[in-house]
Amino acid sequence: MDTATIIGMIGVSGILGAYFLNLFNMIDQNSYPYILINLFGAILACISSVMIESIPFIILEGVWALVSLVALVKRTFFKSKN
Repeated sequence: MDTATIIGMIGVSGILGAYFLNLFNMIDQNSYPYILINLFGAILACISSVMIESIPFIILEGVWALVSLVALVKRTFFKSKN
């Protein structure tokens, strides 16, 4: 197995793992762990996509990482006091 595949598998496993943990109410979608797992998973998947030169997946994972980063910033700096 090549490096790009290993990196991509780790990233996608993180994203899917976070999704399943949320689906079974083991982790909240607004929690730091969920957001961070998605962020780092998307970054790894994007790196893998760059390595294999897959433009559609570079866009997909890049946007996924960007959305996760925005969620992290919102959670950190703009969390409601309620």
